[in-house]
Amino acid sequence: MLDRITHRGPDDKGEAQIAETWLGHTRLSIVDVESGHQPLKTAGRELWMVGNGEVYNHEDVKLGLEHDTAYATKSDNEVALHVVREKGPAALTELEGMFAFLLAGEDGFFMAARDPVGIKPLYWAESDGVYRFASEMHSFEPDWRPFVEVFPPGHYWTPEGGLERFADAVPAPKHHPHEGDDWTEADLTETREELIGSVRRQMMGDVPVGVFLSGGLDSTLIAAIAARYLGERGQQLKTFAVGTESSSDLIAARQAAEHLNTEHHERIYTGEEAEAVMADVVRSIEHFDPSLVRSAVPNYLLAEMTAKHVKVVLTGEGADELFAGYEYLGGLGHAHDLHDEMVRTIEGLHNLNLQRADRVTMAHGLEARVPFLDREVIALALGQPARWKLTPPGTQEKLLLRQAFEGWLPDNLLYRDKEQFGDGSGAADVLTHKLEESVSDADFDAERERVSPPFRTKEELAYFRIWDAYLEGIRPDVTLARFATA
Repeated sequence: MLDRITHRGPDDKGEAQIAETWLGHTRLSIVDVESGHQPLKTAGRELWMVGNGEVYNHEDVKLGLEHDTAYATKSDNEVALHVVREKGPAALTELEGMFAFLLAGEDGFFMAARDPVGIKPLYWAESDGVYRFASEMHSFEPDWRPFVEVFPPGHYWTPEGGLERFADAVPAPKHHPHEGDDWTEADLTETREELIGSVRRQMMGDVPVGVFLSGGLDSTLIAAIAARYLGERGQQLKTFAVGTESSSDLIAARQAAEHLNTEHHERIYTGEEAEAVMADVVRSIEHFDPSLVRSAVPNYLLAEMTAKHVKVVLTGEGADELFAGYEYLGGLGHAHDLHDEMVRTIEGLHNLNLQRADRVTMAHGLEARVPFLDREVIALALGQPARWKLTPPGTQEKLLLRQAFEGWLPDNLLYRDKEQFGDGSGAADVLTHKLEESVSDADFDAERERVSPPFRTKEELAYFRIWDAYLEGIRPDVTLARFATA
């Protein structure tokens, strides 16, 4: 199982047998590069842990633990280990970040946990009272795959207590003293400062952090904040963009990089290159939704290049869900409906865009971080009156977010019209027609009801065939979230 996910952690590998539990880990070294080897263990060796992800507030959490706690490393993950050891699993609520943890004790204790939003993946399976866990579905042996399920975000599991929720993806909203029809300057300032704080927290690590710069509003704002943060320290931000030769995203990203004075890198690809990696992409993201595959192909090629320069990148995932950036949301005329839909999309991200973002980067040993999905940002954004985010005909989406960063970017970038990434990067045109041609009318009629609800297009069936051959035995309903609007 461990060998099948070596790509997720090419820097190191470790394993340990603790009572009846075996823990294995492949490491991407980011914090405490020299001594952060896993499995981590507490002094006295009674509790062990393997972890994937980052705890951004680990220094603050550390201050709340016993002062005589002995730490073997400076790893942020080790702080999480001591939190559980000292306060119990319910104390996971203190951790802000993205993570999947497995803990085992020599006394037979075991716990699995996943972050509230589901930014980091975790799957599990049970057969005859035996449980197995892994970061990707392909890690499970073929005879275990029929039992594989998504481990739910915001939960921990112990053999004695079963599944327990410790946090929701959408935290309690922050109180807004002003809830009129229009936002005020104070509301814009609060929005801006919350996102700035998140980006700064997520710049943590002992290795350089770059930014995926798509040319759209969301990633450009992240890059602007990160560039200022590094500029204050006399450093230059590295940015990375992808597209076909004449793609609009590539052109806009180039303009943004020039304005922000970043060290900019581009991955220009051809239709033939997109087609060549398409099957690898489907296998990497473990998904067959056409919109995800189309956006994953350029991101996969981008991550491949980026991994040669940095180990961590920030991305703009989550902004459309929090600030109503999707085109279909413009059709929702009532604030209550819009709020409910934004909550629904945030709660479903772990099986859609976050799955894509994690897999295309980790396929190349690169970690993606998502500042918009910091729970402080989520609490603020979804606590704002939803009517502020309604987009009647003729109104540009995400005006609140755009106005919050007036002066940070030129207007042509700050108020650039939105494009779906797979379209703006040039991937959609390249892939759709080729995949449609690969499935005959007769095959589509015969196979379209292999899943429920049925396949919508030949393209989707073509992706499913690749997915099914790679993950033979995994039930298609594990990815049912593909039918959500996104």
